[in-house]
Amino acid sequence: MDRNSLIGLLLIGAILIGWLYWSAPSKEEIAKREKTRDSLLVVQKEEALRSLAAEKQNNLSDSSFATSGITAGIAADTSRVVLTDSMRNVIKKNSYGVFSKAADGETNTITIENELIKVHLSSLGGRIFSVELKKYKTNIGLPLILFDKDSSKQSLLFVANAQFFSTDSLFFQPFGTSFNVTANDSSSIAFRLFANDQNKYIEYVYSLKGNSYEVGCSINMVGMQDVIAANTSYLTLDWQMLTPSQEKNISNQQKTSDIYFKYTEEEVDNITETTEGPKSLDSKIKWLAFKQQFFTSALIADNSFEKPISVSSIATQGSGNYVKDFSASLTIPYDHQEKEKFNMAFYFGPNKYQTLKEYGLDMEKQIPLGWGIFGWVNKFIVLPIFNFLGSSGLNYGIIILILTLIIKIILYPIAYKTYLSSAKMRVLKPEIDEIDKKLGKDADPMKKQQAKMALYRKAGINPMAGCVPLLLQMPILIALFNFFPSSIELRQAPFLWADDLSTYDSIWTFGHLPIIDGLYGDHVSLFALLMTVSTILYTYSNSQLMATNDQMPGMKLMMYLMPVIFLGVFNSNAAGLSYYYFLANMITFGQTYIMRRFVDENALRKKIEENKKKPVKVSGFQARLEKMAKEQQQRARQGRK
Repeated sequence: MDRNSLIGLLLIGAILIGWLYWSAPSKEEIAKREKTRDSLLVVQKEEALRSLAAEKQNNLSDSSFATSGITAGIAADTSRVVLTDSMRNVIKKNSYGVFSKAADGETNTITIENELIKVHLSSLGGRIFSVELKKYKTNIGLPLILFDKDSSKQSLLFVANAQFFSTDSLFFQPFGTSFNVTANDSSSIAFRLFANDQNKYIEYVYSLKGNSYEVGCSINMVGMQDVIAANTSYLTLDWQMLTPSQEKNISNQQKTSDIYFKYTEEEVDNITETTEGPKSLDSKIKWLAFKQQFFTSALIADNSFEKPISVSSIATQGSGNYVKDFSASLTIPYDHQEKEKFNMAFYFGPNKYQTLKEYGLDMEKQIPLGWGIFGWVNKFIVLPIFNFLGSSGLNYGIIILILTLIIKIILYPIAYKTYLSSAKMRVLKPEIDEIDKKLGKDADPMKKQQAKMALYRKAGINPMAGCVPLLLQMPILIALFNFFPSSIELRQAPFLWADDLSTYDSIWTFGHLPIIDGLYGDHVSLFALLMTVSTILYTYSNSQLMATNDQMPGMKLMMYLMPVIFLGVFNSNAAGLSYYYFLANMITFGQTYIMRRFVDENALRKKIEENKKKPVKVSGFQARLEKMAKEQQQRARQGRK
């Protein structure tokens, strides 16, 4: 070892010895710790003596002499234990440290409200503990409460002076009283958690504007740089909520309630229904929302919530009062400055597309309008029509009727082409039957099909022309399947016997029957029945217009069985959706009747006869199909040989 290494080791040893000397507690600190320890032992002894007295008194209750003797002895012991106010203050300070003065207090409730929401704040935790949406009611007519003090939590978690703190158990000092904001006014209220010093505190500042669903919130840290642990680089905002049941169908609520969030540089995402327990997010987020079927409680950062972030969504079991158990742990950066501020805002309001879209944060993507072309249909066709007609004050049953008529008018050219194709096939039916008769029942199916295709080409008919228009209608049908159950416009909108078009209608509730409950439900939906009957009639009517009977043996049965199977799905679905499909079927009957009167099948036959005289033009695709069919036939013959 050289001289420099030896000097280095000696210096390190000197530094360690000096640090141990200077960090050793003084005599006053040792005495203070011993006093605190003695006070804690006194409290523990007092509790133990009281427990022993209660136990002895219960065991010897049949002997008054024994009982009196034992309790007298216990009383003599406990009489020597007297906790002074100073002792209790020492114990409290030892438990709560710099926040010992905030450990006790009186819970004050302050209310802020505008035309749309009523927000209740509590001095215990300085938090929002209840929100009421004033323009909405539950399905049984009660005020609509998004959450209350027993089903929610909002707190900051951090370490100060080697102790872990959660602000929900500490009392804040409110600065302000209840207020009501209207029109374009705004106001704010503050809650401060003092660290036993008027110059050191954590502050929540809540603000509210008139005619708004947004509650501003600023978290201010003043003089806390020496209180919060030096190795702390962030605070954790813990937000939890048990979402209450507010609609008729709790199953639909659970399916449509979830946690949504938006990464700062990516698309909106959510926790899937099958996810259980906490999930860690891999990037910072702009906002996070506890979404219910028709309402949302969201937390929006001015900048972003940093990593780490953990969220959890769990369906409640065995309770009809709550739907989902939501929780989130969000990260707020902290730089140990004398004054720091983190700005964010709460959104407590409806899942209304235009309302959420106004924020410009993609919050409207929580509404399940469908993906791709299905979402476009809802955004650019269905929603504009709904909003325009809804502003006129019409009943939503009438609006759905008008919407159905508009969609059917738009799709009429497609429906006409479908009918025209089936009419041409009917004209050719005698010749198709002749081919079947000529080749016989035992003929090669491929050969029979080739003969029919040759006839179609000669007559100038595309047998697939009737299928393409049906495929073009599917995006609209699927889009509306997504739209109606999630449309808040239909929520509690009555029509005829249905009191709420956003959920199922019921003309008879027969209760839960194990055999059919899972397949059908516990009620009878008249709109679902009407839709099913009209679908079966439409299937029958359509089969009468078909020219051939080439379907597989079980296909006809399946066509009639499918509406009955779907009855179990639509029986518990939105009444507005079943009503729309019923109207669509009935309008289709009317369109078919009109087209049958104006389409001259004799003229079609003349046109087909003219086409037969013309040279047949075979497309490249048809030529390839015929070549493949011939090659397959040749291989089949060789195999038989």
